[in-house]
Amino acid sequence: MSVYTIDRMSDLELVATVLGVSPTKEVCGRIATVMTTDGWLSGAPLAEVARECGSVGEKRIARLEASVELGRRALAARAARKGTVISQPEDAAAIIRPLVAGQDREHFYALALNTKNMLLKVIEVSVGSLNASIVHPRELFKEAIAVSAASVVVAHCHPSGDVTPSGADVALTRRLVKAGDVLGIEVLDHVIIGGDGHSSLRDLGLM
Repeated sequence: MSVYTIDRMSDLELVATVLGVSPTKEVCGRIATVMTTDGWLSGAPLAEVARECGSVGEKRIARLEASVELGRRALAARAARKGTVISQPEDAAAIIRPLVAGQDREHFYALALNTKNMLLKVIEVSVGSLNASIVHPRELFKEAIAVSAASVVVAHCHPSGDVTPSGADVALTRRLVKAGDVLGIEVLDHVIIGGDGHSSLRDLGLM
């Protein structure tokens, strides 16, 4: 086989390289399809696909999952560069989506911003259950105060893909807004991310 640089490899060849198998194997094609068509950022179950196809051991599955996680973290790091301006819900969603993609639990984050809405830090506040976030204002604002944040945008994921705010989401948001008012740190928005979509409680008039 000709020697290619990584950026010139096909999707199938990249998967085969990660797994350490021949690029002609059916499993590689199936996984490549899931990653590019279904989208691994939407939580495509790559390990399950590999197991269903057979001939892929646990070590190779771990290698596959590790490569996907590295890709996720690279995207998140690129989106969350310090100094990025957060001016609309889409900006927050772009930063948080790679961090929560494929997760089967609700993950809650806060973006700490300066007076010009420039990103100071991405704060991981908590990991909840399948359909609920466990968030205490103390944990969120402790980190925000540590970086001298003037405001925050909070965000969490709905693994179901439905970005409709729940009653608990609205209640939590209002609780955080009140806590922020006391501390002098404004909560600008609460963005909910699910699948390829997102919603903004600010835009929906719920905060």
